Amino acid sequence: MDEQSVRWDDLRVVLAIHAAGSLSGAARRLGLSHATVFRRLDGIERRLGVSLFVRGRRGYTPTPAGEDMAATGARVEREVLGAERRVAGRDLRLSGTLRVTTTDTLLAGLLAPLLADFRRMHPDIVLEVAVSNQLYNLTRRDADVAVRPSSTPPEMLVGRRIGEIAQAVYGSRECQANNAAEQDWHGLDWVGPDAQLGYSALEAWMEHQAVAATCRYRLDSMLGMFSAVREGAGVAVLPCYLADADSRLVRLSEPLAELSTDLWLLTHPDLRRVARIRAFLDFIAEAVIERQERLIGKHG
Repeated sequence: MDEQSVRWDDLRVVLAIHAAGSLSGAARRLGLSHATVFRRLDGIERRLGVSLFVRGRRGYTPTPAGEDMAATGARVEREVLGAERRVAGRDLRLSGTLRVTTTDTLLAGLLAPLLADFRRMHPDIVLEVAVSNQLYNLTRRDADVAVRPSSTPPEMLVGRRIGEIAQAVYGSRECQANNAAEQDWHGLDWVGPDAQLGYSALEAWMEHQAVAATCRYRLDSMLGMFSAVREGAGVAVLPCYLADADSRLVRLSEPLAELSTDLWLLTHPDLRRVARIRAFLDFIAEAVIERQERLIGKHG
């Protein structure tokens, strides 16, 4: 191979540094050490005889050559990922690895027993679950399937709406005993989302209800909020499917129509005919549809 030829690994390194703006960020994206990324970049620049980045206080700024190489890397990455998805899409075996992403509350309050049932039905499928409140990039195959609440699922994905998630205000039984009626909300301590959770609809609702000012306990996950309310730290808006099942909590309001959201089962179009993914989509959809009353907050 020509010493000055550009390799796919070179493009990956340059693309990661360009996207992250730093070696440490690129190292996290690539799953490598900071020192390894530094050595690889140095080797690429020496081999090609050109500077790809200017090192400064604010990180790594691409030179024109760096911009060109990063753009080429992005095009090649799209082609490589597309080829991988198309090849995977021809897999007709009920075996192999299936990576699913969902939220902490959905896993804890709804999906954990369903995933266990799916594993028992398909012992040759290796199930990986990524718990995150951020939507994984299914185009990059960070996950194969997403089970997520969303009012506007990404247009590049395919799937189906499998339910509606209701939410209401909950407090501990001790909170109810202290006369936590709906008209007294303003005098209560509130638990809410922090900026990292990115739950703007709930933040807006709390502002509209004039209770944001009494929210002095914020967490970056709904499951964290649920735990805080259960321990008597205050009241909060929580998903009914999670909070109704806990005897330590009591519902203090009817389901809040303005905070209702759809539940989606999503995958990439290239993967929807993969046997293990098709089996998972069908199984979860049927199981969740059977549990609609829990999702919409019907007691009993």
